[in-house]
Amino acid sequence: MTDISRLVVVGASLAGLRAVEAARKAGFDGSVTLIGAEPHLPYDRPPLSKAFLDAEGDGTAPTFRERAQLEELGVELRLGAPATGLDTDGCVVTVDGTDEVPYDAVVIATGAHARTLPGAAALDGVHALRTVDDAREVRSALDAGARTVVIGAGFIGSEVASSAQKRGVDVTVLEALPTPLVRAAGPAMGAAIAALHERNGTTLRCGTGVRSLEGSGSVERVVLEDGSSIPADLVVVGIGVVPTVDWLQGSGLRLEDGIVCDERLWTGVPGVYAAGDVARWHNPTLQEVQRMENWTAAAEQGAAAARNAIAPAEARPYGTVPYFWSDWYDVRIQFVGSPNADEVVVVDGDPGTSGRWIALYRRGDRLVGALTVNGQSDVMKYRVQIMRGGSWDEALDFAARRRERSRGVSSPGSPVGSAV
Repeated sequence: MTDISRLVVVGASLAGLRAVEAARKAGFDGSVTLIGAEPHLPYDRPPLSKAFLDAEGDGTAPTFRERAQLEELGVELRLGAPATGLDTDGCVVTVDGTDEVPYDAVVIATGAHARTLPGAAALDGVHALRTVDDAREVRSALDAGARTVVIGAGFIGSEVASSAQKRGVDVTVLEALPTPLVRAAGPAMGAAIAALHERNGTTLRCGTGVRSLEGSGSVERVVLEDGSSIPADLVVVGIGVVPTVDWLQGSGLRLEDGIVCDERLWTGVPGVYAAGDVARWHNPTLQEVQRMENWTAAAEQGAAAARNAIAPAEARPYGTVPYFWSDWYDVRIQFVGSPNADEVVVVDGDPGTSGRWIALYRRGDRLVGALTVNGQSDVMKYRVQIMRGGSWDEALDFAARRRERSRGVSSPGSPVGSAV
């Protein structure tokens, strides 16, 4: 179909797997090599901080495909050794420092790695939760009833706290910022979501920095900036991630909070595309430069990048309305769009008292985001509205009709909601 006969995908992640699958589905019959730093086959990461930690689980890695299935796709697997260099002049990926893999087109899907705390590596019982091996260590500690401290009240840390609470394990969540989840949902809604911890019996302390982790061989306590300490047998550090791009230094790619790409996920270097957590690209749907750390984006971008890589003359822009979800306690939290808004309005329910509520995000005269808590039947309807450029007034009218229908009210004119 093109003069490209060798496709290399760097990163045995969801984005990497979808790139491989999309290339074959598009009719690419050349060689495909999948390079992965971990020894594991591509696996699903979201369950690692959710169902994988449940007491009823068996600790099995949630792989997407068996090895035989990948072999049926004609994929050469190079697992257990990271890519360490990219020569864009010679069109070669270096693996583990010495092994060279030539390419005609390459999709970079190396994702991101967890931020760490100083001194954390010297103590047992301190973990990030990014890989299946991390999750196994955390699960084992929870099985033993470890006193647990989660540092960072983001979605991963909060999911771990929820799993610990369900097991009856003593857990405290620490957040350095005065309000959690500001980047993901905005200040008002971030605070409203974080309040779910206290409502479910989990201690949440915001505006609290960590001075140090202490213990003899294994962690024993977390020392806070105010001098107080919290006893701990298990510390889960969830303070964000860093795009895995160090191996690309000197490659000629533009590296700024990930790999800078255009709307086609192209890096500007011939034959080189990026996808998933590592890609910072111009999203034409929302007219924003974004780097998204969620399952949906990884899957969609991996496929789009591969299609564009194998047929660059036919490359198409990739635009989307971002979508992510998180499960805490008995609550499903879902967000679509962008939290960068001029106004946020709660259009159904009350975040302070009800178990189900919906908030909409306005920028100018457009709907740009929607947050639902236990609103599974509504969230994708708002995603469609954002995708087609729906107006703010249309969104409010739609919300009012949905609210009235759910309450059996047929008369128009009831107040839409409250700004926050």
